[in-house]
Amino acid sequence: MALLLLLLMLLVSQPVSGKLRRKCLLSLEHQDGNKPWSFYRSGDHLIGIVITRDEVSNIMLSFNRAPFVPSPSKSYGFSYTLQLIFTIQLVNKNPQLLHNLTLGCNIHDNSLSPLYTSDVLLDILSTGEGNVPNYGCRRKENLLALLDSARREISIQMSTLADTYKVPQINYHSASETLSDKRKFPFFHRMLPKKGFHYPAVVQLLLHFRWTLVGLFASDIDNGEHFMRTFTPMLVRNGICVVISQLFFTTGYTAALRDALTKWRQVNVFVHFLERVLISDIILPFHLALRRLTGRIEGKVWIGTGFGKYTLKKRRLYKYIHSIWSFTFLPSERPRDDAFEPYFFVEDPFQDHYFRCSLSKHLFSVKGRRRCTQKAPLETQEKRDRERIRNHYHYYSIMKTLAQALNAAYSSRSRRRRKKGEETLGAPRLQPCALFHPFLQKNEFCNISHNKLYLDQNGDVAADLGILSWLILPKEDPIEQQMGTLERRRLTINEDALSQLKLLNKSLPQSKCVENCHPGFVKQVREGEPVCCYDCVPCPEGTISTRENTEKCTKCPDDKYSNMDRVQCISKVITFLSYEEHLGIILVSFALLFFLTTGLVLIIFIQYLETPLVKANNRDLSYILLVSLLLCFLSPFLFFGQPRKATCLLRQTVFSIIFSVAVSSLLAKTITVVLAFLATKPGNQVKRWLGKSLANSIIFSCSTVQIIICSLWLGVSPPFPDSDLYSQPGEIILQCNEGAVVMFYVTLSYMGFLAAICFTVAFLARNLPGAFNEAKLITFSMLVFCSVWVTFLPTYLSTKGKYMVAVQIFSILASSAGLLVCIFIPKCYIILLRPHLNTKEHLTARINVKI
Repeated sequence: MALLLLLLMLLVSQPVSGKLRRKCLLSLEHQDGNKPWSFYRSGDHLIGIVITRDEVSNIMLSFNRAPFVPSPSKSYGFSYTLQLIFTIQLVNKNPQLLHNLTLGCNIHDNSLSPLYTSDVLLDILSTGEGNVPNYGCRRKENLLALLDSARREISIQMSTLADTYKVPQINYHSASETLSDKRKFPFFHRMLPKKGFHYPAVVQLLLHFRWTLVGLFASDIDNGEHFMRTFTPMLVRNGICVVISQLFFTTGYTAALRDALTKWRQVNVFVHFLERVLISDIILPFHLALRRLTGRIEGKVWIGTGFGKYTLKKRRLYKYIHSIWSFTFLPSERPRDDAFEPYFFVEDPFQDHYFRCSLSKHLFSVKGRRRCTQKAPLETQEKRDRERIRNHYHYYSIMKTLAQALNAAYSSRSRRRRKKGEETLGAPRLQPCALFHPFLQKNEFCNISHNKLYLDQNGDVAADLGILSWLILPKEDPIEQQMGTLERRRLTINEDALSQLKLLNKSLPQSKCVENCHPGFVKQVREGEPVCCYDCVPCPEGTISTRENTEKCTKCPDDKYSNMDRVQCISKVITFLSYEEHLGIILVSFALLFFLTTGLVLIIFIQYLETPLVKANNRDLSYILLVSLLLCFLSPFLFFGQPRKATCLLRQTVFSIIFSVAVSSLLAKTITVVLAFLATKPGNQVKRWLGKSLANSIIFSCSTVQIIICSLWLGVSPPFPDSDLYSQPGEIILQCNEGAVVMFYVTLSYMGFLAAICFTVAFLARNLPGAFNEAKLITFSMLVFCSVWVTFLPTYLSTKGKYMVAVQIFSILASSAGLLVCIFIPKCYIILLRPHLNTKEHLTARINVKI
C-alpha cells in the first residue's frame, strides 16, 4: 500500500510536455510502445478528428513528427491535415465567431482498421494518458465533438462508442444511410447528404431521356453490392429495365460481359457505381468487349454515381463512348466569409518553425506517444520561399458552424442562469450533448455551407446538384457541359447543351427495347421478356391514351366516347326519335295517311249505315273497331320526340288498351258470326244470346283485364325517362325505361292471347255458308296481325336506341293497317264500286240469316 502511494506521488510530480499531463494511473501495462500517431492543439474545447488513409490518397500519414509539405505531386494528403489545422486557426482568430473561447483539436489516423479505430476513440474520449473514457484527473479540456469521414462499418463503430458518452459525431462526407436512424444513433449528425441520396436524380435523368434499357455496374465489392441492392429496385419501380448487371471487379474480363453486350446491343446507357476508381480503369474492359462486336456500334452514355469532375486520359479508350456524365454540388449564391482564406502558405520544411514534437512521457504512463503540438500559428502571407496550399471551404463551414453553435449554447445557458440568479463564475463547462439539437433544428450548417444544402421532408441533409457531361469527340478534347440541374428534387435540362449536341451531330442515343407506343396505343408486355420489351396494341373502344408508352388506357367519361384514333374523348350526341329526321318523317307520314284513311272509312260507314252490308256486319262493332283503329294510328305520336314523364307513362299503356279494344271487337264480331250461324239450325237455343249485350260484354271484359294489368304496372314500377349511354358508341339515347319490363311483356302476351283466340274462332268459321262471310276477312286480318307481332319481338330485342321505338311504331302501324285493309277495304269496295252487291237478296242468297 505504501509503495502504491509513492508511485502516485511520483506521477503527480512528474513534468510533461504537450498533452502528456499528470494523470491518474489505473494500469501499468505497456500497450503500443513507441508508435506515435496523433497531432494535438490545445483549446477550451477539443474537437476529435479521425482521418483515414483513404482521405489522403495513398500516402501514409506519419504522426511521429510535425506535418511537412513534400513535393507538389505528393502534397494532397498532407495538405488535407494542414487544412484542418489552418481552419481551426482561422476560426479562433475571428472574434465574431468565438467570444473568449478557443477550439483545439486532437487528430488521429485510424489506418482503416477497426482495432486502431477503437484505440483512437479511447484516446480521444480519455483526457488522461491511460485510455479510460469518462475518467480523468485534474481534467480541464472538454471534448466538444467527434469529426470523421470514415466508411460505413467504421463510422458505425465510432457512433456506437461515441453515443455511449453522448459525444456528438459529425460526419463531413457522405456516410451510409444506416446512420440516419436517430433511434440507434441519436448523436450522429451529417454535414453532407447520405450516400445514395442522388439516386433518384439518376432515375429522373433516365426517365427524362426515355432510357428504359440500361446496364448496371459496380466498381467494388461491399459498397457495390449495396448499390446493386438499393438502386436496382428503384429502377424497376420506375419502369426501367436492368438487363445487364455485374460487379466489375468480381467478374473481371470474362466472356459474360461480351455475351451480355452482344445480346443487348440496343443498350446504350450504362450506370456505374464509382468509388475511388479512375474512369479509365472501368472503361478498359468494356472497350475491349465492344471492340470485338461486329457491325456498327452506337456511342454509349456512361453515367457515374460519383461526385466531382473526371480527368479523361487515354483517348483511345473512349472510341465507343458518346459522353460521360457525373454529378456535382451546386455552389451557394450567398457571399463567403471574408475571414476565409482560400490559400495559405507554409515554409518547406516548416517543422521547426511551427511544431514541437516530444517523446517525453511519464515513467508509469500507459500510453507513450510522440505528440506534435503547434507552437506557432501558420502564416498566411505569401512569400517567395513558401509553398502554396489550397484551403477547403467545406471544412471552414463545419468549424464555423461549431463555433456559432458553441456561442449560442453558452449564451442560452447564461441567460437561463441569470434568470435563476446563479453565479456565472466557476460554472461547469458546457456538455456536448446540450449543443447540437438546437443547432440542427435551426439548420445552421445548411445556411452557412458553400453548397446548396437543405433538409428534406425526413429531416435529412439534401443538396441541389449539377449534372455534368463530357462529350467525347474523335480528335479533340472532350467538351465539358452542364447538362442540367436538380434543385429541390426537380430536374431541369439545359436545352442549350442539347442544341449544341445536335449542331455537333452528336445527339443523345436511344436506349430502349422497342420504339415508343404512340398515343392511342397501350403497352402489352411480351411473355418471357423484360417489361421494357412490349407490343403496342390499340386502346379498346371507349378508352384513350394521350401520351406515349402508356401502360393503361384511360376510360372516357360516360357522356363522351373515344374517337377513331383513340386519342381524344368526344362528347356523345344526344339522340331520340324526332319528327325532323327522315325516319320520323316517314313514320309520321304513314301514321297520318292511315289515320285519314280510317277516318274516311268511318265516314263512308256512317254515310251508308242503313245499307245491308253495313248492317249485316254488326254496325256498332264496326264503329268501335274503326274508332279504336283511329286511336291506334294516333298512339305512335306518343313515341316521337324527347321522352317525358307523361309520354313514358302513357305510350305503352294507351297502346296496349287501345289494341285490346280493337282485338276484343274483332273477337266479338267473330263470336257473333258463329252464334248467328248456329241460330239458324232448328231447335238451337243460342238465338237468345244474340244481340248488343253479348258483344259489349266481350269488349268490356277483355279490355278491363288489360286495364287492370296496366294499372298494376303503373302502380308497381311505372315507366320513366332514362338515358342509355352505352348501347350505341358516340350516342346518348334518350328513351323510356319501361320500369317493370315483365309487365310490358305481360301486356303484349295478353294481346297475343286475345288475337290467338280470335284467329282460332275465325279460322274455324271461315267456311260457314254465306255470300259475304266476315269470318274469312277476320281470319286473314288476324293472320297479318299475329305475323307482325311475332316478328316484332326478335326485331325489337335486337335493335337499340331510337330504332327500338321505330320498330314498335312500325308494328303498331302495320298491324293496325292490316286490320283496316283486310276487314274494311273489301266492304268499301262493294259499297262504293259494286253497289249492286250491297243488297239483302245477295247477302241471303245461300242462307237467310240476319246477322
